[in-house]
This record gives sequence, structure tokens and C-alpha cells, in this order.
Amino acid sequence: MDIISFILHIDQHLLDFIHQYGRWIYAILFLIIFVETGLVIMPFLPGDSLLLAAGALAASTGVMEPIPLIVLLSIAAILGDTVNYHVGKYIGPRVFEMDSKLIKKEHLLKTHEFFQKHGGKTIIFARFLPFFRTFAPFIAGAGDMNYKQFLFFNVVGALLWISSLVTLGYLFGNIPFIKDNFSHVILGIIILSILPAVFEYFRNKRKSSQ
Repeated sequence: MDIISFILHIDQHLLDFIHQYGRWIYAILFLIIFVETGLVIMPFLPGDSLLLAAGALAASTGVMEPIPLIVLLSIAAILGDTVNYHVGKYIGPRVFEMDSKLIKKEHLLKTHEFFQKHGGKTIIFARFLPFFRTFAPFIAGAGDMNYKQFLFFNVVGALLWISSLVTLGYLFGNIPFIKDNFSHVILGIIILSILPAVFEYFRNKRKSSQ
């Protein structure tokens, strides 16, 4: 299955999963969120689009309930970041020397710069930024961030990310215009979510050239 097609038409793919697996969709969604946030080698999995589509399908199919969905996926996101943090802590500063097809050194360094600028709040901000949300807890562990502080930001960020996007999907995902143009909505959200990182990149590049 093409990953781009899966992300842009995730509402249809999730609907197919619901028809095939019924309430096991909860477990499938849990696994996707856990893997995206918990395994640093899987930053390309859908996050925002998945949550919006899940909220919309919870409203339209009745197979899922929004509150259990928010609670379950928040737990998945918290556990994912926790695993990622401990993996980064185990590897330590060596992470900044990594560069492979699975873990790009460029992504690690950019996340580290973002972390240096925003501190622990990076864990919250990164939840809403593709790629950054996968690398941020990994970098936090490698940078020996205090675990209690990390856990606080981890829980707050997970609750904000999951509840806001699932709720948006639940409330607005089945409006005819949005439903008929869901792939365009997802594409727009992806573009908006990466704009801050793009602006930051060009701002730093302009500073370094001066």
C-alpha cells in the first residue's frame, strides 16, 4: 500500500478496517499511534490525519466512541514517547553521530536545535509537528532530560494532541464539504503543520549567511 495514498485517503482505509475488524479498530489505531511515537525509525506514519479520520468515523459509524478513543490513544501516545525517551537515554550522545537510511542525522540535529530553543515545551510542540514528534522524545532521552519533567510534558502534549484532533474530526469531519474533500483537508493540515519548521529553517539559514 502506497504510504502517500494511505495518508491522503486515510478515512477510506480506516473505514475498510472497520468493516473488516469491527471494534478491533481500537487496537489497530493504538498500535499505529504507539509505533509512530515510540519507534524513531517510523516517523512517516500518519498521525494528525489518522486522528482526524478516527474522530470523523467515530461520529459517522458508531463503531467507536470519542471518549474511549481519546483515552486509549492518549495512553498509546504517552507510552510511545516513554519508550522512545528510554531508547534515546540508553544510546546516549551517540545518537548525534547516527546517519543511516532509517535515522537521518539531519532530522536529529534539527530536533536538537528546536529542543535547545524551546526546552521541555518541545515535547508538547512536537506533538503537532510531523517527524519532530517522533524524534523529540528520543533527543530528550539522549540529552538526559529529567524524567519527571519529561513525563509531565509527555502527558500534557499527548492529551492536547489526541483530544484536539479527535474532537475536531468528530465535530467537523462529516460536514459534506469536508467529507467530500477530505484528502485536500489532510494535505492542507500536513502543509500547515510543517510550515513552522520550514520558517525556522530559512530564518536560521538567513542568520548564518549574515
